[in-house]
Amino acid sequence: MNVRVVSLVPSSTETLLALGADVVACTRFCEQPDLLHVGGTKNPDIAAIVALRPDVVVLDREENRIEDHDALVAAGLEVFVSDVRTVDAAVALVGELTALVDARLAVFETVSETVFEMCQAQLEQLAARATDRRTAFVPIWRRPWMSIGADTYGASMLDFLGIDLVTADASDPYPTVELDEIAALRPDLVLVPSEPYVFTDDHVAELRSQLPGAEIIRVDGQDLFWWGVRTPDALERLSAVL
Repeated sequence: MNVRVVSLVPSSTETLLALGADVVACTRFCEQPDLLHVGGTKNPDIAAIVALRPDVVVLDREENRIEDHDALVAAGLEVFVSDVRTVDAAVALVGELTALVDARLAVFETVSETVFEMCQAQLEQLAARATDRRTAFVPIWRRPWMSIGADTYGASMLDFLGIDLVTADASDPYPTVELDEIAALRPDLVLVPSEPYVFTDDHVAELRSQLPGAEIIRVDGQDLFWWGVRTPDALERLSAVL
Protein backbone atom coordinates (compact mmCIF):
# COMPACT_ATOMS: atom_id res chain seq x y z
CA MET A 1 0.00 0.00 0.00
CA ASN A 2 1.41 3.38 -1.05
CA VAL A 3 1.73 6.24 1.40
CA ARG A 4 -0.69 8.92 0.16
CA VAL A 5 0.77 12.41 0.48
CA VAL A 6 -0.67 15.91 0.14
CA SER A 7 2.16 18.42 -0.33
CA LEU A 8 1.62 22.11 0.35
CA VAL A 9 5.23 22.99 -0.45
CA PRO A 10 6.35 23.37 -4.09
CA SER A 11 9.93 22.25 -3.38
CA SER A 12 8.76 19.18 -1.48
CA THR A 13 6.22 18.30 -4.17
CA GLU A 14 8.97 18.29 -6.77
CA THR A 15 11.22 16.21 -4.50
CA LEU A 16 8.51 13.72 -3.53
CA LEU A 17 7.59 13.09 -7.16
CA ALA A 18 11.26 12.55 -8.03
CA LEU A 19 11.40 9.98 -5.25
CA GLY A 20 8.39 8.16 -6.67
CA ALA A 21 6.00 9.11 -3.86
CA ASP A 22 2.22 8.93 -4.25
CA VAL A 23 1.39 12.63 -4.17
CA VAL A 24 -2.41 12.83 -4.40
CA ALA A 25 -2.67 16.64 -4.26
CA CYS A 26 -0.59 19.80 -4.10
CA THR A 27 -0.92 23.58 -4.30
CA ARG A 28 -1.51 25.60 -7.43
CA PHE A 29 2.03 26.97 -7.06
CA CYS A 30 3.62 23.53 -7.35
CA GLU A 31 3.65 23.58 -11.18
CA GLN A 32 2.14 20.12 -11.40
CA PRO A 33 -0.93 20.55 -13.66
CA ASP A 34 -1.71 16.82 -13.67
CA LEU A 35 -2.18 16.71 -9.89
CA LEU A 36 -5.25 17.80 -7.95
CA HIS A 37 -4.80 21.31 -6.54
CA VAL A 38 -6.05 22.12 -3.04
CA GLY A 39 -5.56 25.89 -2.88
CA GLY A 40 -2.37 27.84 -2.34
CA THR A 41 0.49 27.65 0.13
CA LYS A 42 -1.04 30.38 2.32
CA ASN A 43 -4.71 29.50 1.78
CA PRO A 44 -5.09 25.73 1.36
CA ASP A 45 -8.54 24.14 1.15
CA ILE A 46 -8.53 22.31 4.48
CA ALA A 47 -11.86 20.57 3.85
CA ALA A 48 -10.66 19.24 0.49
CA ILE A 49 -7.44 17.95 2.05
CA VAL A 50 -9.32 16.20 4.86
CA ALA A 51 -11.70 14.62 2.33
CA LEU A 52 -8.74 13.06 0.52
CA ARG A 53 -7.76 11.20 3.72
CA PRO A 54 -4.01 11.37 3.07
CA ASP A 55 -1.55 9.46 5.24
CA VAL A 56 0.50 12.62 5.70
CA VAL A 57 0.41 16.31 4.76
CA VAL A 58 3.76 17.97 4.06
CA LEU A 59 4.26 21.61 5.10
CA ASP A 60 7.16 23.98 5.65
CA ARG A 61 7.74 26.42 8.49
CA GLU A 62 8.21 29.34 6.14
CA GLU A 63 5.96 28.42 3.23
CA ASN A 64 2.81 27.66 5.21
CA ARG A 65 0.77 29.17 8.04
CA ILE A 66 0.60 27.86 11.58
CA GLU A 67 -3.20 28.16 11.61
CA ASP A 68 -3.46 25.79 8.64
CA HIS A 69 -1.07 23.38 10.35
CA ASP A 70 -3.23 23.47 13.49
CA ALA A 71 -6.43 22.93 11.50
CA LEU A 72 -4.97 19.86 9.81
CA VAL A 73 -3.78 18.43 13.13
CA ALA A 74 -7.19 19.14 14.70
CA ALA A 75 -8.78 17.21 11.84
CA GLY A 76 -6.73 14.18 12.85
CA LEU A 77 -4.22 14.25 9.98
CA GLU A 78 -0.53 13.50 10.34
CA VAL A 79 1.59 16.53 9.43
CA PHE A 80 5.26 16.71 8.53
CA VAL A 81 6.89 20.15 8.77
CA SER A 82 10.25 20.96 7.18
CA ASP A 83 12.44 23.92 8.10
CA VAL A 84 14.95 24.44 5.29
CA ARG A 85 17.24 27.44 5.65
CA THR A 86 20.54 25.96 4.44
CA VAL A 87 21.84 23.85 1.58
CA ASP A 88 22.81 21.12 4.06
CA ALA A 89 19.25 21.07 5.37
CA ALA A 90 17.92 20.80 1.82
CA VAL A 91 20.10 17.76 1.18
CA ALA A 92 19.08 16.21 4.50
CA LEU A 93 15.41 16.74 3.64
CA VAL A 94 15.76 14.41 0.65
CA GLY A 95 16.57 11.65 3.09
CA GLU A 96 13.84 12.73 5.52
CA LEU A 97 11.16 12.69 2.82
CA THR A 98 12.39 9.31 1.65
CA ALA A 99 11.99 7.96 5.17
CA LEU A 100 8.60 9.66 5.50
CA VAL A 101 7.08 7.88 2.51
CA ASP A 102 8.99 4.61 2.79
CA ALA A 103 9.26 3.92 6.51
CA ARG A 104 5.68 2.73 6.77
CA LEU A 105 6.40 0.19 4.03
CA ALA A 106 9.75 -0.88 5.51
CA VAL A 107 11.13 -0.43 2.01
CA PHE A 108 13.93 2.03 1.23
CA GLU A 109 14.29 2.54 -2.51
CA THR A 110 17.85 2.34 -3.81
CA VAL A 111 17.09 5.23 -6.15
CA SER A 112 16.23 7.45 -3.17
CA GLU A 113 19.50 6.67 -1.43
CA THR A 114 21.34 7.32 -4.69
CA VAL A 115 19.73 10.76 -5.04
CA PHE A 116 20.75 11.63 -1.49
CA GLU A 117 24.35 10.50 -2.02
CA MET A 118 24.55 12.33 -5.35
CA CYS A 119 23.40 15.56 -3.69
CA GLN A 120 26.11 15.30 -1.06
CA ALA A 121 28.88 14.53 -3.57
CA GLN A 122 27.96 17.37 -5.93
CA LEU A 123 27.68 19.88 -3.11
CA GLU A 124 31.16 19.01 -1.88
CA GLN A 125 32.57 19.58 -5.36
CA LEU A 126 30.82 22.94 -5.71
CA ALA A 127 31.91 24.10 -2.28
CA ALA A 128 35.53 23.40 -3.23
CA ARG A 129 35.25 25.72 -6.25
CA ALA A 130 34.13 28.81 -4.33
CA THR A 131 37.41 30.63 -3.78
CA ASP A 132 37.12 34.22 -5.04
CA ARG A 133 34.29 35.71 -3.02
CA ARG A 134 32.05 38.56 -4.19
CA THR A 135 29.20 40.51 -2.63
CA ALA A 136 25.64 40.73 -3.88
CA PHE A 137 22.29 42.39 -3.38
CA VAL A 138 19.28 40.14 -4.10
CA PRO A 139 15.97 42.01 -4.49
CA ILE A 140 12.89 39.83 -3.96
CA TRP A 141 10.15 42.49 -3.93
CA ARG A 142 9.36 46.01 -5.08
CA ARG A 143 7.27 48.66 -3.27
CA PRO A 144 8.90 48.29 -0.89
CA TRP A 145 12.23 46.91 -1.96
CA MET A 146 12.93 43.73 -0.01
CA SER A 147 15.88 41.35 0.07
CA ILE A 148 17.10 38.22 1.87
CA GLY A 149 19.22 37.92 5.00
CA ALA A 150 21.80 35.38 6.08
CA ASP A 151 19.32 32.99 7.70
CA THR A 152 17.73 31.89 4.43
CA TYR A 153 18.17 29.05 1.98
CA GLY A 154 18.96 31.50 -0.83
CA ALA A 155 21.82 32.98 1.20
CA SER A 156 23.20 29.49 1.84
CA MET A 157 23.05 28.69 -1.88
CA LEU A 158 25.03 31.83 -2.71
CA ASP A 159 27.52 31.10 0.06
CA PHE A 160 28.36 27.80 -1.66
CA LEU A 161 29.04 29.80 -4.82
CA GLY A 162 31.38 32.25 -3.09
CA ILE A 163 28.89 35.11 -2.83
CA ASP A 164 28.17 37.08 0.35
CA LEU A 165 25.04 39.13 0.82
CA VAL A 166 25.39 42.81 1.62
CA THR A 167 22.19 42.34 3.66
CA ALA A 168 23.60 39.42 5.66
CA ASP A 169 23.57 41.35 8.94
CA ALA A 170 19.86 42.15 8.78
CA SER A 171 17.91 40.90 11.80
CA ASP A 172 14.91 40.07 9.60
CA PRO A 173 15.43 37.17 7.17
CA TYR A 174 13.55 39.23 4.55
CA PRO A 175 14.46 42.86 5.29
CA THR A 176 12.92 45.94 3.74
CA VAL A 177 15.67 48.11 2.23
CA GLU A 178 16.27 51.39 0.46
CA LEU A 179 18.40 51.43 -2.67
CA ASP A 180 20.53 54.31 -1.45
CA GLU A 181 21.43 52.19 1.60
CA ILE A 182 22.36 49.30 -0.69
CA ALA A 183 24.41 51.62 -2.90
CA ALA A 184 26.46 52.64 0.13
CA LEU A 185 27.34 48.96 0.67
CA ARG A 186 28.77 48.78 -2.89
CA PRO A 187 27.72 45.26 -3.91
CA ASP A 188 29.67 43.61 -6.72
CA LEU A 189 26.51 42.02 -8.09
CA VAL A 190 22.77 42.54 -8.19
CA LEU A 191 21.09 39.18 -8.68
CA VAL A 192 17.54 39.66 -9.96
CA PRO A 193 15.49 36.46 -9.49
CA SER A 194 12.55 35.49 -11.68
CA GLU A 195 10.39 34.92 -8.59
CA PRO A 196 8.74 35.56 -6.16
CA TYR A 197 8.39 39.02 -7.75
CA VAL A 198 8.34 39.50 -11.50
CA PHE A 199 10.91 42.22 -12.14
CA THR A 200 10.39 44.04 -15.42
CA ASP A 201 13.01 45.67 -17.63
CA ASP A 202 12.01 49.00 -16.05
CA HIS A 203 12.80 47.62 -12.60
CA VAL A 204 16.17 46.41 -13.83
CA ALA A 205 16.83 49.85 -15.33
CA GLU A 206 15.99 51.41 -11.94
CA LEU A 207 18.43 49.06 -10.20
CA ARG A 208 21.12 49.85 -12.75
CA SER A 209 20.58 53.58 -12.27
CA GLN A 210 20.60 53.42 -8.45
CA LEU A 211 23.44 50.87 -8.18
CA PRO A 212 25.76 51.88 -11.04
CA GLY A 213 28.84 50.05 -9.77
CA ALA A 214 27.22 46.61 -9.65
CA GLU A 215 26.89 44.00 -12.36
CA ILE A 216 23.22 43.07 -12.76
CA ILE A 217 22.43 39.43 -13.53
CA ARG A 218 19.02 37.83 -13.91
CA VAL A 219 18.81 34.41 -12.24
CA ASP A 220 16.23 31.63 -12.03
CA GLY A 221 14.25 32.21 -8.85
CA GLN A 222 13.35 28.53 -8.55
CA ASP A 223 17.00 27.54 -8.69
CA LEU A 224 17.80 30.09 -5.99
CA PHE A 225 14.85 29.48 -3.67
CA TRP A 226 13.45 25.98 -4.34
CA TRP A 227 15.22 23.15 -2.53
CA GLY A 228 15.37 19.36 -2.45
CA VAL A 229 16.33 17.13 -5.35
CA ARG A 230 16.88 20.19 -7.55
CA THR A 231 19.59 21.60 -5.24
CA PRO A 232 22.73 20.07 -6.85
CA ASP A 233 21.68 20.88 -10.44
CA ALA A 234 20.43 24.31 -9.36
CA LEU A 235 23.85 25.09 -7.92
CA GLU A 236 25.45 23.96 -11.18
CA ARG A 237 23.13 26.19 -13.22
CA LEU A 238 23.62 29.20 -10.94
CA SER A 239 27.36 28.64 -11.00
CA ALA A 240 27.31 28.74 -14.81
CA VAL A 241 25.31 32.00 -14.81
CA LEU A 242 27.44 33.68 -12.18
